[in-house]
Amino acid sequence: MFDREVDWLVAGAGAAGMTGAVVAHQLGGSVLVVEKESVFGGTTAKSGGVAWIPANDQQAAAGVNDSAEDAYAYIKGLVGDSVADARVRAYAERAGEMLRFMMQHSHVSYTPLTEYMDYYEDIPGYKSGGRSMDPAPFKLHKLGNEAGKVRIGHYDGLLLPFNVTVTEGHKLQAMDKGAYLLGARLLLRYLLDIPARIRRQRDNRMTLGTALVARLRRSLLDRDIPLWLDSPVRELLVADGRVTGAVVEHEGQQIRVGARRGVLLATGGFSHNAALRRQYQQAPTGASWTAAAPGATGDAITMGGDLGARLAFMDCAWWSPTYTIPDGRVLALIAGKSNPGSIMVNSQGKRFANEAQPYEDLVKAQYASNARGEGAIPCYLVCDARFRSKYSLGHIKPGKLEDDSKIPASHFDSGLFTRADTLEELAVKLGMEPHSLPATVAKFNEHARRGQDPEFQRGATVHDRYYADPKVGPNPSLGPLETAPYYALRCDPGDLDTKGGLDCDENARVLHDSGLAIPGLYAAGNASAAAMGNTYPGAGATIGSAMTFAYLAAQHAFGESND
Repeated sequence: MFDREVDWLVAGAGAAGMTGAVVAHQLGGSVLVVEKESVFGGTTAKSGGVAWIPANDQQAAAGVNDSAEDAYAYIKGLVGDSVADARVRAYAERAGEMLRFMMQHSHVSYTPLTEYMDYYEDIPGYKSGGRSMDPAPFKLHKLGNEAGKVRIGHYDGLLLPFNVTVTEGHKLQAMDKGAYLLGARLLLRYLLDIPARIRRQRDNRMTLGTALVARLRRSLLDRDIPLWLDSPVRELLVADGRVTGAVVEHEGQQIRVGARRGVLLATGGFSHNAALRRQYQQAPTGASWTAAAPGATGDAITMGGDLGARLAFMDCAWWSPTYTIPDGRVLALIAGKSNPGSIMVNSQGKRFANEAQPYEDLVKAQYASNARGEGAIPCYLVCDARFRSKYSLGHIKPGKLEDDSKIPASHFDSGLFTRADTLEELAVKLGMEPHSLPATVAKFNEHARRGQDPEFQRGATVHDRYYADPKVGPNPSLGPLETAPYYALRCDPGDLDTKGGLDCDENARVLHDSGLAIPGLYAAGNASAAAMGNTYPGAGATIGSAMTFAYLAAQHAFGESND
């Protein structure tokens, strides 16, 4: 029946897939991981690598007081009845258990970000920091021959020549004496890696999402768990109603792989599947705005659909403003939209939202503005010369480090980045009525000088102020736009990946349309319907839930579940 047989077959080599592989192997199973792309890491490698892990063992040492009960109350307060209660409880109660397991049995290492808050402070169970966890750096050379097969990160080599952790990045953003000293130390470390510099290699110190996937890959290597690249799953195999394996295309052959304990689908979302996006998501939509890995084409949805699997949250995504640089890379605009001296406007030259709010909510507001006929797709992040001098704008360095002459001409020629000596001129270049943008800025400036935003309350929450400038008062997120020249960055309603996928239970078992679990089939990460529905509890909720439900899937498949 099978060309090869293992206990546990994993499709996808991102955070979910490799976590599920490590857990299954630790529980005594033989494991095979297959990945359709020629590199490993998936969308995880392009991310910040942060994982939202409530009630974990690392928090106490950092002075964070958390509990599974508080986490449950917080998630439940956000999702209501849109997600099965058992699934919410599983995440709240067992995410910490997953992290403890992985830190004990793999190279995975996380520390709490004590100042990185949950996103919604008015929800019971909210914490002002400590649930979002920063992945530890990892030396690329420890991967040996596999080092060249890790996916390049989101901003790799664009903003800085060296890599930084989330904590380091936040300190550098301050642009004060401490930031300059930290930057000098990191640059010196980078330059003193003489062998790598001679070979003109990337920074050997991996951080963020690339560090996480590198640590997971090293864990697979330590355990001799095979990973087949360029090996997509073509079909799930079923016998007597149970998934028993899959057909994997590998080295030009169709290989029937048996999976005695089950198959874990961790193939990512469907961000790059234009047809599925048109079918399920609001218009306008497309695959060109996503920051997800190219392999996120909805493979799990197709294979699960063939078995009658139920889908959920297909209209949702992990939204974030994105912009496309001339070389084709799509970058998520997470930070940079909260600093004083900037606003976001639609094609009418009007603000439509609190720019500093969580990135998912900002894109939802962008779509709402567009639906009202205000032409918010694309929208524009507008700033003045003072902002340009002090702060980075996506991957564009602050002007004091890189003046306008250093910005590639293609950025201006493509319409991605626009400069003008007056706001009227900027409006005309952006295709707006010439007086609309100056009027918007004048109204904004009047209140911003007093640290107020009566229209959208920007800077009123802990989240709004996190990415802002603490040296500016009385509101670190607000400042007038009054120093020429003026600039605009074109932004699309992008995403980090989609949220919709195979509906699963609390053990990550894929559910049939009938509501019953499909025996032998599991899903985790963005291949599954998000465990927090159409919400975003805090930074790292994507990876935290992906790893947690991959862990629960393996635990269930190998008989170690609490079920």
